[in-house]
Amino acid sequence: MALRSEPTARQGRLALELRRLRDAAGLTAREAAALLGVTAPVISQIESGIAGVSEKRLRRLATHYACTDGDFIDALVSMATDRTPGWWEEYRGQLPTLYLDLAELEHHATYRHDVEFLHIPGLLQTAEYARALFSYQVPRLPDEDLELRVQHRMARKTVLERSSPLPYKAVVHEAALRIRVGGRAAARTQLSRVLEFSEADHVTVRVIPFELDDFAGAWSAMMYAGGAVTKLDTAVRDAPHGTAFIDSEAQLGVFRTLFRKVEADALGPKPSRDFIHRLAKEL
Repeated sequence: MALRSEPTARQGRLALELRRLRDAAGLTAREAAALLGVTAPVISQIESGIAGVSEKRLRRLATHYACTDGDFIDALVSMATDRTPGWWEEYRGQLPTLYLDLAELEHHATYRHDVEFLHIPGLLQTAEYARALFSYQVPRLPDEDLELRVQHRMARKTVLERSSPLPYKAVVHEAALRIRVGGRAAARTQLSRVLEFSEADHVTVRVIPFELDDFAGAWSAMMYAGGAVTKLDTAVRDAPHGTAFIDSEAQLGVFRTLFRKVEADALGPKPSRDFIHRLAKEL
């Protein structure tokens, strides 16, 4: 099997989980290699994501690592053996890898939760809104690159529109709803799009109004994607050095709790729709 030059985030996560299992078992890469009858560099390649692993080898490693969580092992096997190219692969070499990793993450997610304070969540954006956001980047993107980003963002919405749509919850602050990205007409169209999505059974949008008393969670913006098992969840946050994928069990527990807190502070789904409808009429 050829080595990969650039593992995807999903391939990297599989590699990380296998490394964690080995570490928990107290084995070195050389000892793990001996159990499979391979060399230590093979284990290192698997654990760095540059080499794949077969179902047979993965299950043998899990047995040697004394992992008895059958659902977790099955989920890892699915990650290792599903090599179907996703639609986002057509953008490889044209967009930063992060864009592809986000699309891959939400494509395989079992649910997604968003908390946003300044912008409408990407999955709910119109093309005009997204184009205005990308146009504001410095240095300015060439027109071709800008349109590729808009096309990619619009394509990501298929997870909400496919035959088995992704269960989705978004908590959006009033500030994000009021900022007129792209101008008044674009903002009105954007609010209408949010209302349209919020009517779907698998989509829930809640609003945090300015008037909410004693709200101190404005630092809690996040994207949270559920994995096939809880251990494989992923939180995504913007950081000064770039976008961070968070996968430690302790931190994931923190973000799950944080989302529940922010969700509980927000208006309910029906009052939120009424709130957004009023804002749209004001524009």
